[in-house]
Amino acid sequence: MNTPKTYDQLVEENEALLIQLDEATETIHAIRTGQVDALVVEGKDGHELYSLKTADQTYRVFIETMNEGAVTLNEEGLILYCNSTFASMVGLPLSKVIALSFETFIPPDCKEQYEQLFEHGWTEDTKVETSILSSNGLVPCQLSVTALELDGGVAMSVIITDLTSQKETQKLLKSNNERLEEMNIALEVSNHDLQQFASVASHDLQEPLRKIQMFSEILKDRHLGELPADSVKYLEKIIDSSNRMRTMIIDILSYSRLSTQNDSYEIMDLTDIVHEVLKDFELRIQEQKARVVVGRLPELEVNPGQIRQVFQNLISNALKFSRSDQPPVIEIKSLPSANVDDPADIPFASISISDNGIGFDEQYVEKIFSLFQRLNTKDIYEGSGIGLAVTKRIIDKHNGRIKAHSREGVGSTFIISLPLRQNNPS
Repeated sequence: MNTPKTYDQLVEENEALLIQLDEATETIHAIRTGQVDALVVEGKDGHELYSLKTADQTYRVFIETMNEGAVTLNEEGLILYCNSTFASMVGLPLSKVIALSFETFIPPDCKEQYEQLFEHGWTEDTKVETSILSSNGLVPCQLSVTALELDGGVAMSVIITDLTSQKETQKLLKSNNERLEEMNIALEVSNHDLQQFASVASHDLQEPLRKIQMFSEILKDRHLGELPADSVKYLEKIIDSSNRMRTMIIDILSYSRLSTQNDSYEIMDLTDIVHEVLKDFELRIQEQKARVVVGRLPELEVNPGQIRQVFQNLISNALKFSRSDQPPVIEIKSLPSANVDDPADIPFASISISDNGIGFDEQYVEKIFSLFQRLNTKDIYEGSGIGLAVTKRIIDKHNGRIKAHSREGVGSTFIISLPLRQNNPS
């Protein structure tokens, strides 16, 4: 039967324990700050010397300044050393962490994963994503383990990288991607509806417009001599306005179709395309006594219908914005290898379309490719202000570039740069 200890004996034992604790704390501090390079420990075979190779001052300073947690384990998985970052991660003071089993901080559903990591870590460097327990709950992290050779044997170094911010970013990114996908689906539906609306609207608008044009022409032809001069002037304005409206409806429909039509590309000789376009303008060229010079143009991979529209728009503009004091002269030619700034280093070809027309002030060079932008009055020059916007959009869809140079009263030059081949997997 044990004799109860007196109050004085308990006080004496408590003081002895406090001294031992102070000594242990000082020893741990000395190890962490590099003041101690070896320890003598009394074991079952007597006193044993443990050299602290991995705890030299440089190593400890580095470990303490790391943003990651760092611990050193013995073969039983006990924590021989840890830095202050790991102690903060698990929400405990350093003195409470030392000598604990690292498995203490592994949640139950991650035990098997940790055991495999601990087993393989002695023979090869290993990493795994898991979680550790802290006073505030689970901390997602990556454990990176490697074996260390010490004088007293082998130890395991474990680096713990907190993945909380990364996981939150991934979660936010996933949420944003899901929202973007939903928006893309909604946009596709909206584009389809818009295309349907444009088709229906163009048909429904053109039908009454045709009647306005037809009855206006009948009225003009049959009753021209009977109408007062003011009425004739108003009637001509109705006819001109309805013609412009019809042109605008057709151009808007063409522009909207560029968003939805499937692009198919084939190798085409641009010279042939230009000559086809010129056949459509044959009568107009004769009427304006225009001269069109076409050089040898390259073969490119293009959408024939769209590129035909590009040349049609640019040649039409050159004829439309001609000077009244001289016939139009239009030159279409291939330029030397284009200096196009392309990050993919794709070979380009360049074609210029020049005229001797009225030109424009180059300060407006960016505006001319915008939808409904006009630099000239519609009363003198017909058109919807959509042609160059359509042209630029087609060139963009071909991964090309278009730019313009001009001088008022001298003429304009449009330079188109297109890739020789489109990068579209079949």
